[in-house]
Amino acid sequence: MSQAERHVLGLSGGRDSAALAVFMRQNHPELDIEYFFTDTGKELPEVYEYLVKLEGFLGKPILRLNPDRDFDFWLKQYNDFLPSPQTRWCTRQLKLRPFEQWVHPMLDEGIRVYSYVAIRADEQYREGYASKKENLLVRLPLKEAGIDKAGVLEILEGTGLGLPSYYEWRTRSGCTFCFFQQKIEWVRLRERHPNYFREAQEYEKTALEQGSPFTWSQGESLQELGQPERVDQIRQDHEIRLTRMRSKVQHNPLRPDVDPLDMDDLYGNTKICLSCHK
Repeated sequence: MSQAERHVLGLSGGRDSAALAVFMRQNHPELDIEYFFTDTGKELPEVYEYLVKLEGFLGKPILRLNPDRDFDFWLKQYNDFLPSPQTRWCTRQLKLRPFEQWVHPMLDEGIRVYSYVAIRADEQYREGYASKKENLLVRLPLKEAGIDKAGVLEILEGTGLGLPSYYEWRTRSGCTFCFFQQKIEWVRLRERHPNYFREAQEYEKTALEQGSPFTWSQGESLQELGQPERVDQIRQDHEIRLTRMRSKVQHNPLRPDVDPLDMDDLYGNTKICLSCHK
């Protein structure tokens, strides 16, 4: 590797960035890629477990970029107002800021930094990290290679890594209380990790007392969402949506099992944070 350039690839603990890391290792072994994970300290334990598996496959450590200030610090800076899709201060302060602190010294030295981002061929390019530095170059290898979601799944299954275990109940990585979760995912968080659900409730309760206009889940508090009758309704609504979507899916007889439905298929949510969820 030239001393004048470096290659970096951010991992979120999600399937797409994991598949990209595998793809680059298999197809570009000549590149000395630096893998990094920006840790908010509020990730699911399944995310950390999967990162360890990835390190074993990649044969090198994944650098943890820990922010110098944690979520609780920034929550106070924002007067206990919760982050939301309208004000994503969590992404800005806990994901992008640590990355900037790490990569900007390289750029200031005149090093050309190639950043590999996990945008698939079946996705429109969504803005990730935008930089005014001309020597920070974004590359989209999955998109360039024509790899779609089914291809991502094939890559991970082919290596034996498989999907992170949280995909059994949740579509994407990110903080335990990520506001992009669907209501059914909040219900499942309450079941799988009740301690994290209670923590999210406490954050929300304090925020509402301080006048925050946002709750974690749109239109209702977690206290309301967690009521037994509401939980039953959310489950029923989800099953209806799932049945309706399955009836519309065109099955490919050559690839019958590689394209399972996920929350984005069901709910059409594309407004996610690249640095958190890919």
